[in-house]
Amino acid sequence: MEIVIWTVIPLCALGIVLAIILFFVAKKFKVEEDPRIDEVEACLPGANCGGCGFPGCRGLSEAVVKSGNLDGKYCPAGGNAAMSKIAAVMGLEAEEKEPVVAVVRCCGSHDKRPQTSNYDGAKTCAIAHATSSGDTGCQYGCLGYGDCVAGCHFGAISINEETGLPEIDYDKCGGCGGCARMCPRGVIEVRPRGKNDRRVYVGCINKDKGGEAMKACKAACIGCGKCAKACPFEAITVENNVAYIDFTKCKSCRKCVAECPTGAINAVNFPPKPATPPAPAAPKPEAQPAPAPQEAKPEATVVGNNVNNN
Repeated sequence: MEIVIWTVIPLCALGIVLAIILFFVAKKFKVEEDPRIDEVEACLPGANCGGCGFPGCRGLSEAVVKSGNLDGKYCPAGGNAAMSKIAAVMGLEAEEKEPVVAVVRCCGSHDKRPQTSNYDGAKTCAIAHATSSGDTGCQYGCLGYGDCVAGCHFGAISINEETGLPEIDYDKCGGCGGCARMCPRGVIEVRPRGKNDRRVYVGCINKDKGGEAMKACKAACIGCGKCAKACPFEAITVENNVAYIDFTKCKSCRKCVAECPTGAINAVNFPPKPATPPAPAAPKPEAQPAPAPQEAKPEATVVGNNVNNN
């Protein structure tokens, strides 16, 4: 028993001494932190999505407070509302920016992109992309295994089992770009939400030539250039056999949508165009009155040298 007591007492004493030493060391070398960092962090959504380019909401808060300005600092998930609150804490003015959302640039649903092989590897897009071209003939399109779903911090993406493509709930999407960073093929792009939540974009990134692209997917862009010719704002370019719409120039006139022969251009949240009224029929010519019957002239008969009128 005495052995146990004499073993425990020195250990307790040593622990107390070390605790006292650590206490004074912590007091001596304490790092003072600006309390505004916590205030700024409280203004953010707390998703730690990394869409701002900093390591989480805390990283953005520290960068804002230490720099004393908002240049190059923006939280896409919190949007202008969050940045206005941060500006109030810092005594600054926040610049209004256009909200952004993620769009899926692939229209290759099951009915448009036939299965050509059976992929039996790990059901993740990253592994499927690294080891094969998937189970369809398109090596550029969506693989449909849901890496983007795992990368979304807001539960805004799900895979539609009927089409095999991701669907985005724009009421939840914060435009953080987490899904785009998870996609190994770059199918998902972050674009401005657009005026009245309307946007036009090409739903294809297939760089194969027209015939090969159509063979792999009926909704593929074939690089024909009709959309670029129809655009009055020069917002469309065709490079590497695929069209791209520059959202900084696009005015959402939708002339390109009508010109696309494969339906590869998506126009989101637009009302249906009114049906073109049929051309008026040509007026029928007025009926001409029938000519009045002419009176029959009496027949003349010749008898000898005399002419008799009957």
